[in-house]
Amino acid sequence: MSDLLLILFTVSEVILLGIVIVFFLRLKKSETLLSGLQVKQEEFIKRLQFNTQLENELVSTFEQRQMELITLNNDLEKKAAELKKLIDLANDYCKSPQFMREIILNGRKSGKSPVQLAKSTGLSLEEVELILDQA
Repeated sequence: MSDLLLILFTVSEVILLGIVIVFFLRLKKSETLLSGLQVKQEEFIKRLQFNTQLENELVSTFEQRQMELITLNNDLEKKAAELKKLIDLANDYCKSPQFMREIILNGRKSGKSPVQLAKSTGLSLEEVELILDQA
């Protein structure tokens, strides 16, 4: 009976030893898996930090570009206002009697008829003939 008990203890010890070995092998595998996850997590964090840095740079660059566009738009509006003033001055000058007189006299020198001059200036034929008679 004591031999049987000894054999039972030995068999149970071997089984326990086997269970402990399996447990440690699984523990080792879990540690390897955990180490791999930690490495991947660190890489992920580095990528997140890099993406955050890129996003911050993009936002600051975008804000800078917006400010430049606002400045350029203001400059463009000022130039448009200046051009409008110049166009208005040119239109006023084109309608001035002095300018019309010069156009008619130069047209006459180049050989245009009074009818052609009236059409090109928008004046009546009588007005064109009056200007030519005064010259």
